[in-house]
Amino acid sequence: MDMGIEGKVAIVTGSARGLGAETARRLALEGARVVVTDINAEGARATAEALRAEGLQAHCVIGDITRAADVDRLVQETLATFGGIHILVNNAGFPRDRYLVKMTEEDWDLVIQVMLKGAFLVTKAVMPTLIAQGWGRVVNISSRAHFGNPTQANYAAAKAGLIGMAKALAQEEGRYGITVNCVAPGFMETEMVQALPTYEQIRDKAIQAQPIKRVGRPQDVADAVVFLASERAGFISGEVLHVTGGRFG
Repeated sequence: MDMGIEGKVAIVTGSARGLGAETARRLALEGARVVVTDINAEGARATAEALRAEGLQAHCVIGDITRAADVDRLVQETLATFGGIHILVNNAGFPRDRYLVKMTEEDWDLVIQVMLKGAFLVTKAVMPTLIAQGWGRVVNISSRAHFGNPTQANYAAAKAGLIGMAKALAQEEGRYGITVNCVAPGFMETEMVQALPTYEQIRDKAIQAQPIKRVGRPQDVADAVVFLASERAGFISGEVLHVTGGRFG
């Protein structure tokens, strides 16, 4: 199926590894020219190089999306390298899990800053280009955690915030041919999750709670993002696509 994104330019934040790296790869396989961006310089460069080794079009920009100057440089370098921007995937984020009474102000601020402020800054920076061309796709990577998880007040708040942001922007920007949606993954078998000391317990608990009895894969999320970023999803906006194996609560 032709997804209609060949030649489009996509920025994927937090794409040095995991869901972001796989999303960048899937977009590139569909013919998009992909900008890999992350604060993890070594990982981002390696991901971009791996994509180019597959014969795909990829460029790497190192930066901190919580800093407006870095975001402006990301946008300008993308425009200079590929001549446009059409797709933004706000993927950057990480957990700092603690019960609220043990959660530090830094734990709260870091998670909110990267996921919410970062998404705000990058989306705001690319929006004039999307509006001017009358076409754009923004996909926020939320999480099943937006329903709430113990020890994740900061993470759940940020992921729920990305949904609220998407719904507001879907109403603001639809007149310009721009859609804004969310993908909300459940348990996904990424390098970050596999490195957790309680990985096996978390995995087994998630599978038990899911109607579909297998672990989620980064490819599952990437496929959902590609669909929402495509021409095929042009009449879908303000929605949340759960990729959870059927688990919601």
